[in-house]
Amino acid sequence: MAGAGACAYGALYERNAYTLRRLSVPALAAGSRPLRVLHLSDLHVTARQRDKLAWLADLARLVPDLVALTGDVLRAEEARGPLLTALAPLYSFPGVFVPGNNDYFVPTLTSPRRYLSRSETAEPTGAPLDWAGFARDLVAASGWTELTNTRAVLAAGGSRIDVRGVDDARLRRDRPDLVAGAAQPGTQLALGLSHTPEPRVLDAFTADGVGLILSGHTHGGQIRLPGVGALVSNCGLDRSRVRGLSRHATAAGASWLHVSPGLGTSPFAPVRLGCRPEATLLCLTAASSA
Repeated sequence: MAGAGACAYGALYERNAYTLRRLSVPALAAGSRPLRVLHLSDLHVTARQRDKLAWLADLARLVPDLVALTGDVLRAEEARGPLLTALAPLYSFPGVFVPGNNDYFVPTLTSPRRYLSRSETAEPTGAPLDWAGFARDLVAASGWTELTNTRAVLAAGGSRIDVRGVDDARLRRDRPDLVAGAAQPGTQLALGLSHTPEPRVLDAFTADGVGLILSGHTHGGQIRLPGVGALVSNCGLDRSRVRGLSRHATAAGASWLHVSPGLGTSPFAPVRLGCRPEATLLCLTAASSA
């Protein structure tokens, strides 16, 4: 009985309880002015999700310096127009984005064994989605920068940012080698985007001195239990870091990692428990020289 009640709560209330989280991250070069980054991920939008689309549109009131969208934005082709309209108030601000594994194919029912696996590569079987077409439309409408296995330098909030991103690592389309290298001189931040926070991508970014890495994919575990946390990571990242801010340390150094819990769910598991859908406003500050 208690289990049925929890499932009903997660399906009927919590998965639609959209939440804004604010975090401070000391990731900028010394002497930099603060920078506000709105991190969005895993929207999994359908055309009928009017409440979610309205909530997204209202985020422009935060006046971010930069919008970062880390993939899994659509669930169906017919959601393209409504999502572009919902995001329009954010087009006043610079933005960057990368695709996720579910941006290429319509989701299909996945076996529990595959979902619970930390390392097995997903083999999509759903109908193709036109990610390339959506990305072109988003760039044309917003002026945002697509970072699919590419890098650039852009201005935001009075700072110059070295931005780089990879294609989805869950599908093994990531090419960190194509964006490798130290940050461009005169930039206040090296920022990396990867939809799936696979350790190999995090290691490569950290080795190049990327100060902040933004990811999604995990849905924060989607179901989190008291004293246990996330039951799964759905990638190679350890379960303790599938939501929120952490440090990713390697022999080469350390980067800040923010994994967004995202705003959506799988269509085959439309429930969240102990893990509300979130957008995050990251308030970046200068790192201490100590």
